[in-house]
Amino acid sequence: MSIEKRFLQKAIEDRNLISFTYEGESYKSVRPLIMSNEKITCNVGNFEIGKIKKLIVLKERF
Repeated sequence: MSIEKRFLQKAIEDRNLISFTYEGESYKSVRPLIMSNEKITCNVGNFEIGKIKKLIVLKERF
């Protein structure tokens, strides 16, 4: 399992928000819901994990 997948899995378990860049577009304060093989479902849409760049887990949600 790659480090990005592990961070995403942990963010889903802890219900943290994430920020990332996807195909040149920036997404901030996104809630990850479900992660399957190479895709992640968030509250704003579905994304391919391989195209996610600059992933940040926002731990200060509470």
